[in-house]
Amino acid sequence: MRDFTFDTTPSVIFGAGSIRRIGELIRARLGTRALVVTDAGLVRAGLVAPALDALERSGVAVAVYDAVVADPPESLVLAAADAARAHGADCVVGLGGGSSLDVAKVVALVARSGEALADIYGVGLARGPRLPLMLVPTTAGTGSEVTPISILTTGAHEKRGVVTRLIIPDVALLDPDLTLGLPPAVTAATGVDAMVHAIEAYTSASPNNNPLSRALALEALRLLGANIRRAVHEGGDREARSGMLLGSMLAGQAFANSPVAAVHALAYPLGGHFGIPHGLSNALVLPQVLRFNAPACGALYAEIAPHALPDLAPVAGADGFVTGIERLCAELGLPPRLRDAGVPESALDLLADDAMKQTRLLVNNPRPLTRNDARAIYGAAW
Repeated sequence: MRDFTFDTTPSVIFGAGSIRRIGELIRARLGTRALVVTDAGLVRAGLVAPALDALERSGVAVAVYDAVVADPPESLVLAAADAARAHGADCVVGLGGGSSLDVAKVVALVARSGEALADIYGVGLARGPRLPLMLVPTTAGTGSEVTPISILTTGAHEKRGVVTRLIIPDVALLDPDLTLGLPPAVTAATGVDAMVHAIEAYTSASPNNNPLSRALALEALRLLGANIRRAVHEGGDREARSGMLLGSMLAGQAFANSPVAAVHALAYPLGGHFGIPHGLSNALVLPQVLRFNAPACGALYAEIAPHALPDLAPVAGADGFVTGIERLCAELGLPPRLRDAGVPESALDLLADDAMKQTRLLVNNPRPLTRNDARAIYGAAW
């Protein structure tokens, strides 16, 4: 057994209605002046108000930054950091989907350390310190509440990552009730995103692929595979929502330590250029990347198949796994091809060029992938 390192959020609190405890938790563990980072849609939906009420009842002074958007740009992060300083925040709460959580992570860092964003993109470049941090997911997909990764949009279209243990939060608060109102399309896309995290963690070529990550990935796939259809088609099912939220977190713990690979590398340009949500971007390229990788890790795909797809025959093999994933995406109502998501064929060369810039991810792919391979995968997915 080779050496490995496993890092995760120190405290995970899970339970229906647990958002009502946020005030006492923040005051006891993090601070008394909190900046809440979220988006305007969640404010309008009434999901932020219970948290604000609980914080105020506990005597925590609150400021809200609710301008987060999908694929958050650098300017947004800097504005939120300014809001934290103006409030005199001694802690940060991220409440929302992956974009809000990613923004909250970097805000907690730069509002305290003063580091420039340009200096912290990459792996292990941030120095810190950061403000105390709690993350509260409202989708079951990114697992951002337990990862050391924040993805931001730089310039017009490119996505870059801040990867450092410093932005692993102090507390992850998981309340499945916050996910009950997710629309079916969002539930499907974020759920497949979580499955991708577990699949890529299990098969990652990273030298830090380890027994803990693989065990968590299998349990994540078991929970996600057993609950995703019900969560999509019966959105008010609290048991299904709970399984999805826990599965997403476990997948996050897995890939935070055994990093993701080509599915994400090819998905990022789709979000950057066409504004396709991250989970859907992953789903659009997933089957074709799995087919490309199968010659190198088919045995691993066969191992995870019965966990991810309990309806498969006991011995399905790699081909059955890939076909089953493709069928699952269709059953969930996700568009099957890039053209169905508005991507023109003329953009495939540009996408391939941009995917090859994701060297942090491609190095983890179980099969080496060239620019021509990327172009062929996009072509097959189109």
